[in-house]
Parts: sequence; C-alpha cells; structure tokens
Amino acid sequence: MMDSMEAIRVTFFQECEEQLAELEAGLVAIEGGTAEPDTVNAVFRSVHSIKGGAGAFQLADLVSFAHGFETVLDEIRSGRLEPRADIMGTMLHAADVLSDLVREARDGTALGIGWREVLADLDAIARHGSVPAEPPPPEADEFGFAPITIRIPTGEPEPMASDPDRLMVEFRPHPTLFARAHDPIPVLRELARLGEARIACDLERLPPLDLLDPEQAYLAWRIELSGVPDTAVRDCFEFLDEDCDLVIGPRSTAGVPPEPEPELALGHLPAARTATAPEPSRPAPSKVSAPSQAAPPPPGAATCGDNAPPPTIRVDLDRLDRLIDLVGELVINQAMLGQRVIEAGVARQPAVATGLDELKLLTREIQESVMAIRAQPVRPLFQRMGRIVREVAAATGKVVRLRTEGEGTEVDKTVVERLADPLTHLIRNAIDHGIETPERRLAAGKPAEGTVRLVAAHRSGRVVIEVSDDGGGIDRSRVRQIAERKGLIPADAQLSDPEVDSLLFLPGFSTTETVSDISGRGVGMDVVKRSIQALGGRLAVASRPGQGSSFGMSLPLTLAVLDGMVVSVADQTLVVPLTAIMETLRPAPGDVRALGPAARVLAIRGGFVPVVDLGEELGFSPAGRAEGAQPVAVLVETSEGACAALLIDSIQDQRQVVIKSLEANYGTIPGIAAATILGNGRVALILDVDALVASSGAPASSSVLSTPLSCSR
Repeated sequence: MMDSMEAIRVTFFQECEEQLAELEAGLVAIEGGTAEPDTVNAVFRSVHSIKGGAGAFQLADLVSFAHGFETVLDEIRSGRLEPRADIMGTMLHAADVLSDLVREARDGTALGIGWREVLADLDAIARHGSVPAEPPPPEADEFGFAPITIRIPTGEPEPMASDPDRLMVEFRPHPTLFARAHDPIPVLRELARLGEARIACDLERLPPLDLLDPEQAYLAWRIELSGVPDTAVRDCFEFLDEDCDLVIGPRSTAGVPPEPEPELALGHLPAARTATAPEPSRPAPSKVSAPSQAAPPPPGAATCGDNAPPPTIRVDLDRLDRLIDLVGELVINQAMLGQRVIEAGVARQPAVATGLDELKLLTREIQESVMAIRAQPVRPLFQRMGRIVREVAAATGKVVRLRTEGEGTEVDKTVVERLADPLTHLIRNAIDHGIETPERRLAAGKPAEGTVRLVAAHRSGRVVIEVSDDGGGIDRSRVRQIAERKGLIPADAQLSDPEVDSLLFLPGFSTTETVSDISGRGVGMDVVKRSIQALGGRLAVASRPGQGSSFGMSLPLTLAVLDGMVVSVADQTLVVPLTAIMETLRPAPGDVRALGPAARVLAIRGGFVPVVDLGEELGFSPAGRAEGAQPVAVLVETSEGACAALLIDSIQDQRQVVIKSLEANYGTIPGIAAATILGNGRVALILDVDALVASSGAPASSSVLSTPLSCSR
C-alpha cells in the first residue's frame, strides 16, 4: 500500500509541474490583456487541481494557500474582479509562491517561504478588490465575528421548463471537506453555469447557535439541473466525492419533495426555480461513495464541462534513453548489413536491393518516431524565465517586461533541460547590465519599462534561441578598460568589436564594481559559453550602443543522430553535418588562390570565400595534396552566418549517423564535434564546422536569427 501511495504521490508532483506551467502561462496572458474565459478557466483549473491533490495528501500549507489563490481566480472568472496591473502583479507573485510550496512539499525541506503574507494579500483582493497599502481596518465586531448576509427569497419561484433529462443532485458535505479547505460554493456556481439550475440549501440539521460545533458540517444542498449530462456534474465533484454524501439521479428518485423550500442565495447564482412534475420512467440514481482505501484523485483531470484530454502514458526517462540507444544500434547495424551485402556482390539483385531500401526507410522512420517522443516544446523553459525576470527586476529596482516568441519550438528533452542555466544567466545579465533604470531610460527618450525578448526558432535543422534587450548596449570601451586592469589582455592589444564582446565570456570578468546577489563575482557568462559548447552549439553576440544587445545560441535539435555527408580526406573518413552544407563543387584550376603568406580563398561566381583544407587543418596530410589531384570543395555555412569552402578528396555517401560522444570516450579535439560508427565497423569523426570555419576568420552575420550572411557573389 505504501509503495502504491508513494507512486501516486510522485505522479501528483509531476502533474503539479504541468499545472504550474499552465498557471503561469495563463496569468501572463491575462496580464497581457487576453483575459478570455477559456484562459481564466484554465488558470482556475490548474490551482484547483493542485489544491485537490494536496488535500488528499494532507498538505495543509499548500491547500490553504491554493484555496486563497483559487478564491481570487473565481472572482476574476465570474467578472466581479477586474484583472488590473496591480492585481496581476500579486497573482504572478502568488504563482511563484505556490511553486515554492509545491517544491517544499515534494522535497520535504523548509524553504522559509513567507506565504502567509501573500495569502493575506490574496484575501484582501478577494474581499476589497485591491491590495491595500496598509492592513485594512477590521470589519468584525467586538467579539471578533464578521457579519454575513443570507437572503431567503419569498414568494412562489418560477417553474422550471419541462425537460425529460432533468437531474437532481443531493450534496451533503462531511466535516473532512472543510478541514481540507474545500469550499462547496464554487462547486455550486459551476453547476449553475452548466445550465438552468435550481439550488436549495437544506437547513434542517442546523442546530441552535449555542449548540453549534464549528468543526461539524450541518448544511446540505439540493440542486435541480436541466439539460446537463450527469458526467459533467460528476466532474464538478471530482475532488469532493470522498468527503461528502452525493446522490445524482432523476428528480423522481432523488427523494426531494416537490414543494419549494427556502433557498440560500449563493453569490451570483441565478434565481431558484421550481421543478415540474417528476417522471416515473427514469432510472434509479447512482450513489457516489468513498472507497474503502482513500487514494488521491488524479490532479490533472479536467473539471466541469471540459473535454477529456487525449490519453497519455508516463514512461521513465531511463527506459526511453535505453530505447533511443537501441534504435541507434539498429541504425548502425542496418548500415553494416548494407555494407556486407555490397561486399558480397549481391546488392544488384532486385529483391535484395528492394529489401535493403525498405529496411533503410523503416529504420529511419523508427528512429524519427522515437526521437519525436523525446522532443518537447521550449514553452515550460520560457515560462520559468518569467519568474527570473520578476525577481531580478524587483532586486534592481527596474521595470522590465519579458516577451517570448516561438514557445512551441520543439527540441530534444536533454537539450531543453541543459538550457535552463545558460538562459538564467543571460536573462539576469540582460536586466542587471543591459536594461537601464527608469530614470535613465526616460532621459534617453525611451519608455520607463524595459523589454527582454526571448525567441526560439528552427533554422537549417538546428534550434536557435536569442535573448535580447532594448537597454544601453555593450560599453566596449569600458569592457576593454576592465579587461586591461584585470590583466586579461595587454594594453596595446588591437581588438575588433566582436573580439571585445568575446571578453565578456572570460572567467573572472565582470563590469560590476561591487558584489551583489545578482552579479559582480565574474561567474556567469563563462558558464554560459561552456554550457552551450558542451551541447554542440555556438554563441553569437551583437550590440548597438544605446539600442540594446542580443545573445544568440544555435543548438542541435537532438544529441543522438544527424544527417551527414561522408567524405574522404587523406585516406581518412569524416562526416560533415548536412545542415551546414550549402553546395558541393569541383573547383577549376586557378579557382583556389593565395591570400597572403598562408591563407587561400575560393573564387566562385564573382566572389571569394575562405578555404579550409581539412587534410592540413586536421594534420592528415601535412605535405599537401598529391600532385595533380583535383580536390572537391564543400561550401558550408556556420550557425553564425560565416561561409567557407572545405577542401576534401572525395564524397562517399550521404547517410544518417548515430552520434557518439568523443569527450566522454576519449577527449576534446579542436574541430571535431563527435564520432560515429560506419557500416564497415570503422569509427568516423564528425566535424565541428563552426570551429573549423572560425579558424579561417570568415565574417559572420550580426545575429543568429537575422538573415544569414551568404557567400560573397
């Protein structure tokens, strides 16, 4: 039983992560002015689901805070509260606190969260419609009791229209329902939204005031609904069925007398109405009772009126990694099988050739399907950055808004997980060093509110992520002075603007004079560069004084496989990533020309591009190419927009290869990104095109998201 409950608990916290992501996305959308009913309802369901699961595990702090949060959201979705900027600021802060409380409950650690102060702000919003600058004056009387108003309508209610599908619901809460901070009123409001409703409060068990026990539950409700399916009704009681007596059935069998009874007004509920005569032919009602062994309901389930989400299954990540490894071995063995068939001389037989082609296509389809399982959008990662922006902006006294684009861009799960730290550092750097104070922005003719943009896009088989700001840009003269003072560069060094920008990524470099909680220790940007390089990516910097800066990251979509061109250089087999190749050609004699004592360029269609001889660059043929041998030029473009021509001996094939980490199995080699196993069993090195071209000094475009710099024409 304990193992089962622990598994359910793990599932609950996994669901909480999804609900928190949806919560923050919805709140940001509401803050941006798109307070559509579906968005507000989705936000409410997220908090309600977290509260329901937390109540099942008796997480009192989490339940209490989620209940206060839920109350404010209910006011917003009912239209009684306008989501103004000051209110949404408190709501976003409450979402951060809710996330911390979930993490505290999951890890069993005390984070020292001041959630009660935020809960008091939420309560003030729910009661007064705003966050008070100082505690509101007490409204209770001298005995500490606050008044409530109960309205019991008089007269004959309007009869409900005849409907053969009328349902009668009897709802009697248990004391445990209130002990877990559940509130029946929002449930009754949801039932009223589903269709025409008549709701009556049963006061029969309510004792005299001197005999009332505050820990008991005395009230019950009878709800008559018209035109509402019973499945939608059951969804409304999803988290309450273990803590109440619930009967759902046709009115004729629900046991409610046809005479109208006194009714308790419930906020904005429609006026109560009397049902028509019961129909005897309806089936018996269904009784919802608590199971003998309590288990928490699935926290991610839909509430009232939602369409059921598509069925999903949770798989342990280790199992998925094992599957991907096996698919990689399948790709290698398929290539080996094709090589053996060719060596055996039977590849020309039609049946064998057709079978090999079908096996190749099927293997590729399996590999792509498995990789698609690991692909996930960057949306959750981008949403986490919203909290970083709010925290750093508050700490620096700046007004900053985060704008995101391309949240649906998908990338391998491993890449997404390892991007969190680099993005966090870049966001903090943009706010602390890039965005000016409101006073300086206004003096410069800018709006007081600064903007940080976080953009993701697919480009040439890679994912490109850019963090940019509209701040003051990089003060290159100051960067150079600090680098000289710290001894990072000599005083007479001649540096271009890109070279000055690259100083930001040196260990120990910082433009902040005093150490703070945000910056000043010289740790951060060097971590960003190392993290991106470890993912097989490249980092580009662009900045314009007074207009802002941008940091672009170009990363592989996956760390498992790639499409490559297999080439030969000095009897060695190499793989060039296909996404970097623009075209291949065989240069005519005289097209490759010397430029200076060591450099060479390739003349192509009236322009020139730098030449990188792979044999010489990698040390395979130090004496140069054989006399009379005509090389093949592979025209490539880097993720930063630089172009170059790689000189090789010949092209063997184009195929999909499985990436094997060279650093984990051997070590780091300049110009080599990874390795793979070919069909003949030999190891082939996968080229790092960006590093090879960088050694040639090819020019790059200003931003990895801008139009790439094509080869000179």
